Amino acid sequence: MRAAVLSLGSQSSKMIAEAMNKYFDVVDHLSLKDVEVAFISDGFQVMCDGKLLGEYDCIYARGSFRYASVLSSLTAALREKTYLPLHHNSFIIANDKFLTQLHFLRKKIPMPAAYIAATSSAAKKALENLNYPVMIKLPQGTHGKGVLYAESYASASSMCDALVVLKQPFIIQEFVETAGTDIRAIVAAGKVVVSYTRTAKKGEIRSGFHSGGVCTLCILDNETQKMAVKAAKALGCDVVAIDILKGPKSPLILEANLSPGITGISKASNINVADKIAKALYDKAKEFKLIKTKNGFGEVLRSIDKPKPSYEIITNLDFRGERVLLPENFVKMADLKDDKEYIIKAKKGYIIIKDSMLM
Repeated sequence: MRAAVLSLGSQSSKMIAEAMNKYFDVVDHLSLKDVEVAFISDGFQVMCDGKLLGEYDCIYARGSFRYASVLSSLTAALREKTYLPLHHNSFIIANDKFLTQLHFLRKKIPMPAAYIAATSSAAKKALENLNYPVMIKLPQGTHGKGVLYAESYASASSMCDALVVLKQPFIIQEFVETAGTDIRAIVAAGKVVVSYTRTAKKGEIRSGFHSGGVCTLCILDNETQKMAVKAAKALGCDVVAIDILKGPKSPLILEANLSPGITGISKASNINVADKIAKALYDKAKEFKLIKTKNGFGEVLRSIDKPKPSYEIITNLDFRGERVLLPENFVKMADLKDDKEYIIKAKKGYIIIKDSMLM
């Protein structure tokens, strides 16, 4: 089977692409920056580096929130042809923290309470009724960027004024005390393949690896594992990282990361995370191909069983030099295409045209 990883060239993407070589016959690592999706009259056309994207059994597309529209369009265009571990809507939802909050609320997945505001006055009304500290976040951002911590109403109010000047909507989120730690669970094919706590460095509230956080392996209880898998399924993701806070009553989902980094946990443990993701992609791609083949075979059987209508007309032939122009309706009815090969038999009084693939 053939597979491709479409990415921005991160080390994690390279690790996964390399691990996929163990399972797939061919693995191409392509640059997301070279991909474009053209909307043409009869559908989509996906190009890579100026050429039509090749045929693949699996395409793992990953990238930052800045490429959400391209990733969503790409996966929407290819979803019936190849296995894609991420649903096209997930790129729009998971890359917007408020849409994630709204989506998980509808799916009954618990998250910290949050408010969205576009003006300073609206924000301050919400701030008057909150307990402190609070988190203030931009809807989009990765690696902890765009995340602010406010210990009091005064500091939160000042931050909101600054964000309004920058013409940025923002989210005010309940702060859950976890001593500077959170949990990341990487879900692949409906299972948590690795989970670890992330502890923020001294003086920092952001616990991510890119912010200096320290990764430590942990084993999740059944409730937390089920919550992570449920969140992944709600987004339509076969491969995703789910960030979790241990709340006072039950686990809370903080957010989802569609392009999780694996370098930190791979260095901090002896677990081959890339291999686990690669194996999950292979198993799901094989399953997708089998279902697709069965469905295609079923269509063939139905087409054989179903009698095809045939028609006759009496007409003069339209000669164009040494060629004969066939009636358009009959060309469509016979499904004749200029890119197919045909066998043509001729005897006095009649001509037979047959599709060479049906012989």
